Amino acid sequence: MTEGSAIMDELRGLIGIMTEPVINEVERGAIRRYAEAVGDPNPLYCDMEYAKNSRHGELICPPGFFGWPTRVSSGVMEVMGALFGALFKAGLVRILDGGRKYEFFLPVRAGDTLAWYARFADVREREGKTGKMVFLTTEITYINQHGDLVAKVRQTFIAR
Repeated sequence: MTEGSAIMDELRGLIGIMTEPVINEVERGAIRRYAEAVGDPNPLYCDMEYAKNSRHGELICPPGFFGWPTRVSSGVMEVMGALFGALFKAGLVRILDGGRKYEFFLPVRAGDTLAWYARFADVREREGKTGKMVFLTTEITYINQHGDLVAKVRQTFIAR
């Protein structure tokens, strides 16, 4: 077995591992600051009076807000450490962001409590012009305090 296939076997063995949930309360101030930072003037994100009179009854989170105001747990660090450690052993030390795909199911309001957990979803290998590339996909699931699925994010990392 070559070193490359051994690393791919190690990574495939990690598919399905999941972090413990991380729990965060969504704060009005964090929503407003995020909307200001990305230049989104939608009053549902930054005008309390407008949001209160909307069908949501409260400020809601902009779509890109997911993942921004959350803390990282030791479990997340362990999972990412295992994934990136295997890549580094194989000499794949350049990590690129391969993009994200968001799915939104319900609006998230200020005051909601979100639990999120990450899962290692997939790994595949391709040969590029400059050599081997490994594509890692993680999936993050967000659940609100009522147990409702509010969003999923699939993120791809490319290692070379």
